Amino acid sequence: MFKSLGNLASLVRQASSMGDKMKELNEQLQKQRAQGNAGGGMVSVEVNGLGDILKTRIDRTLIDSQDTEMIEDLCTAAANQAIGKARQLHAEAMQSLTTDFNMPELSDALSQVVGETEKET
Repeated sequence: MFKSLGNLASLVRQASSMGDKMKELNEQLQKQRAQGNAGGGMVSVEVNGLGDILKTRIDRTLIDSQDTEMIEDLCTAAANQAIGKARQLHAEAMQSLTTDFNMPELSDALSQVVGETEKET
């Protein structure tokens, strides 16, 4: 019984520490950048590590073509690529965060997410 209480106390300490580390992790992810490109670089989208779109660039020749459907498709593709990279950054950050804690199931689950995200990009 006392061993269980010790494990519970350890888990509570880990959870408290994790809250602070999550805040720090989010601040770091806000500063990180990922970029997606489409149409041979005619469209590029920059996001932070949280997936917030920061900048979109569309090549002038694409705008001059007035091909609205192509512009829309390329913007969507570039944004999806950038957001996918941001998800990868986020998953890697979460994985590094959980290695400090004694939660092997969570670390294993995040390893699988990181692996799946790497396959997508």
